[in-house]
Amino acid sequence: MKLFTLGFTKKTAEAFFSKLKKAGVKKLVDVRLNNVSQLAGFTKRDDLRYFSKEICGIDYQHLPQLAPTQDILDDYKKSGGAWSVYEQKFLDLMAKRQIEKIDKKSLDGGCLLCSEDKPHHCHRRLVAEYLKDKWTDVEVEHL
Repeated sequence: MKLFTLGFTKKTAEAFFSKLKKAGVKKLVDVRLNNVSQLAGFTKRDDLRYFSKEICGIDYQHLPQLAPTQDILDDYKKSGGAWSVYEQKFLDLMAKRQIEKIDKKSLDGGCLLCSEDKPHHCHRRLVAEYLKDKWTDVEVEHL
């Protein structure tokens, strides 16, 4: 099974959609808590659904159960919390939610999307690694 990840910050729409097409992504899986933010105009929910289908021929799905809670986000981003604390809280949340029980086939060839430019300090990487650990046959590629 192949699972991609991608953040949209610091990317033009052309670069973003070109990466999806070139990689052969089958579905864009939005793992943001808030998918209507103003951070990038082309990544608002309805626009993203349209552009993904029209430009790349891929489906769009929003899975907020793969996003951290607002409290976890605020503690890290607004209050300047430590990454290690954020990471542990989010790992605990994923375990509590038992995200490994989601339909594995629906994510095969999918690309986890969030806003962070790089995967290093990003929850999409944590989701991908968590699922890889639980499912064992997952290959993760950060675009």
